[in-house]
Amino acid sequence: MNSLEEIKKIFQLETIAVVGMSPKPERPSHYVAMYLEEHGYNIIPVNPGHNEIAGMKSYPSLLDIPQTIDVVDVFRRSEYVLPIAESAVTVGAKALWLQDGVINEDGAALAEKAGLLVVMNDCMLRRHRQM
Repeated sequence: MNSLEEIKKIFQLETIAVVGMSPKPERPSHYVAMYLEEHGYNIIPVNPGHNEIAGMKSYPSLLDIPQTIDVVDVFRRSEYVLPIAESAVTVGAKALWLQDGVINEDGAALAEKAGLLVVMNDCMLRRHRQM
């Protein structure tokens, strides 16, 4: 987990569902997603409180997204990760990324056991800039 090799593989994927994406530009979930979109990634907001965020259709859950998801990028508190990890496995995602401060060993283990690449307690924006 969090190996440079795994991180490089994740950045080769294209479609990122951002769970907990905020419509507020000052929130990390918003500006990290927008940074990734500006760098060529297909961003799918996941936030049950909004139908649209930053001009993109937002979905209430991963299970509601009608297209293939490569990476599930999680901006939710650690205690909410396990059901998100379960949904990531169900939809056939290839990777689960838990942002800074998001730590859930059970969710990470479940995803890894299902064959997903997993990064925990790290920032996609920061890591992308380092590549």
